Amino acid sequence: MTSLFLLEPATRGLPWAPFEGVRPVSELRAGVPRIRERWEAALGQRTTAILSTQLAGFTELDEPPVRPVGPLPGPAVIAASWFAPAGAVTVPAGARRLTAGGTTVAWVVPAGAEWKGPDEVGNAAPAAGLLLGGSHDLLTALDRYLGPDCDARAGGARDPLPDGTVILGDAARVAARGATIEPGVVFDVRGGAVVIESGVEIRHGTRIEGPCWFGQGCRVLGGFIRASAFGPRSVVRGEVSSSSFLGYANKSHDGFVGNSVVGHWVNLGAGTTTSNLKNTYGPVRLDIAGRRVETGRTNLGSLIGDHAKTAIGTMLPTGTIVGAGASVFGEGPVPKYVYPFAWGAGNDQRQSEAGFLTIAERVMPRRDVAFTPERRASLAATYRRLTDGA
Repeated sequence: MTSLFLLEPATRGLPWAPFEGVRPVSELRAGVPRIRERWEAALGQRTTAILSTQLAGFTELDEPPVRPVGPLPGPAVIAASWFAPAGAVTVPAGARRLTAGGTTVAWVVPAGAEWKGPDEVGNAAPAAGLLLGGSHDLLTALDRYLGPDCDARAGGARDPLPDGTVILGDAARVAARGATIEPGVVFDVRGGAVVIESGVEIRHGTRIEGPCWFGQGCRVLGGFIRASAFGPRSVVRGEVSSSSFLGYANKSHDGFVGNSVVGHWVNLGAGTTTSNLKNTYGPVRLDIAGRRVETGRTNLGSLIGDHAKTAIGTMLPTGTIVGAGASVFGEGPVPKYVYPFAWGAGNDQRQSEAGFLTIAERVMPRRDVAFTPERRASLAATYRRLTDGA
């Protein structure tokens, strides 16, 4: 049986902030599925392990084990976490690599051979999909894949919608399964399907424009939601557009979030608002600890790392990066780069490791996720990685 491994990017700090060093890139969402899940669907097999020397031992939810990069015996496929496949991938006999746009995105190791690291050796076969240049390209993946992902999930059995629901477009494009939907919710599916997984609650006063996907256990408390994906147990209210919530995030108040990626366990205070368009209408540049990254995107809001929190009324400039574990509060404008575990915005104070772990221990059980010794150790390792030498 062929093993599947996901190889993490070898870069550090650029361009995968604020998620680099926090969680595997393969566990980030590219449309509805995570990158790992896209590879599993493309190749028809489960992942054996994620390869990352930096993140070895990472533990949170349902991810495969993370182990250091090293030689691997065949038969195996080692797939790049920085590539999001589109549909099934066929590996022809004799192929030793898969490529996209001239770039190798997977290595095929036959039985009896050994993979020793990335190379450009052997016959190549094409793979359809999207090369990801950094965290901002998760939004490019959302733009490209969310519609087809929702259409694919909209078929099959579904629950009847309650009387009083308003549907603009074909009612067959609203797929709710085991959800609680109050009368008065408006579904506009003229631009794409809306898929609502089990345990989701959608309250009166919500208008949803497809394509949209709501993962298991999400709560939608009202507002205008369009073209977005919400990972499991996310809470959302207000205006959200063209954004990806990875899961377990909380936005339970008004405020605009547009063209943004929101990490796990993020809490956005009431009125938190992202700017997603420059006054010049020009391309957005990211500032990552003083280094610029050209995104080529006109619309880009904020990239918000795991366990970050914002105060009431926080205004985030176009292309802001909020590091993992940061608490954004205080007077004055929020800088375009908030470093990991910052305590306040625009100063050099940092939250302590003990303080960070105490807050995480309070937060995670609120979503019915046990704060186990293994999760504590994994989060402590994350803190030390991101603050090493700071």
